[in-house]
Amino acid sequence: MRILIVEDEPDLLRGLARSLREEGYAVDTAADGEDGLFKAVEVNYDAVVLDVMLPRLDGWEVLRRLREKRKTPVLLLTARDRSADRVRGLDTGADDYLVKPFDLPELLARLRALIRRSASEVRSVIEIGDVAVDIAARAVSQKRKPVVLTAREYSLVEFLTLHRGEVVTRTQLYEHLFDENDDSLSNLLDVHVSNVRKKLGHDFIATRRGHGYCIEG
Repeated sequence: MRILIVEDEPDLLRGLARSLREEGYAVDTAADGEDGLFKAVEVNYDAVVLDVMLPRLDGWEVLRRLREKRKTPVLLLTARDRSADRVRGLDTGADDYLVKPFDLPELLARLRALIRRSASEVRSVIEIGDVAVDIAARAVSQKRKPVVLTAREYSLVEFLTLHRGEVVTRTQLYEHLFDENDDSLSNLLDVHVSNVRKKLGHDFIATRRGHGYCIEG
């Protein structure tokens, strides 16, 4: 899953990006509202973490303009805890609201919930044959035995699981699993698909020649 963080506090921006990458997310960053809006409109992110107080364009304006173009889930960050600010954020189009300072586990849980809801998935554990994908725990098991996946392998499984029954193109996978610093011309995707098949069975991910990959629902 690919996340955009728009935050002008350098330490917080670096810390959030590092923590999300450690959780297996592909992460892009922006330090002002104009850059954040440009990226949020141009890239199909799975979620945006958006600070309210930003230079060049504030978070309210970024959110308003983004909603004219995309329905990307947005988690709004602010140091202001007034009810009027929360109402304004939600009415402007935010999907959730978190007040600074916040606990990282709560932010991660809220992001997972936003991503599930955007995929119309209410369950945190999704079973596909003898494989169970636990989105809350970011873990996979087969026949009730844990399967060790790398962070990127898990992200591949999670994305295909949330879009099970659909053919997902290679372009879509690159857009959602790799950030702006990754080499989109590499064979990383093929390597990850191959590794997942070795661990969960060759038929777990089906190839649709000329189209992409699919996990049958």
